[in-house]
Amino acid sequence: MLDGKTVLLTGGTGSFGNAFTRYVLENYNPKKIIIYSRDEYKQFVMRNKFKKYDEKLRFFIGDVRDGERLKRACEGIDVIIHAAAIKQVDTAEYNPEEC
Repeated sequence: MLDGKTVLLTGGTGSFGNAFTRYVLENYNPKKIIIYSRDEYKQFVMRNKFKKYDEKLRFFIGDVRDGERLKRACEGIDVIIHAAAIKQVDTAEYNPEEC
C-alpha cells in the first residue's frame, strides 16, 4: 500500500509520528516520508533516531496553520497522514481558532 509512495506526515515528530514512521519503514518500502512539524529540535532527535533510513526521510519545518507552507509541502505527495494536533484540552479551549 505504501511501497514506492511519497508520504507527508503532519505532526510527524509527535508520539504517533514516531511510531508511524518506524512502522512504515520496517514494513513497507516508501519512496520517501516527509516529516512535517514545527519543532526543529524534535526533527533533529528524530533524524538521529532513524539515521539508518536517512535516504527515505526528509524533514520539513512548517505549521499546518500556514496554508502556503503546507501547500508547498504537499507538492509531489501520494499519501497524506494528518497527525498534527494541539493535545492539551485547556489550551484548545482557550485558543479554539488555533485548533
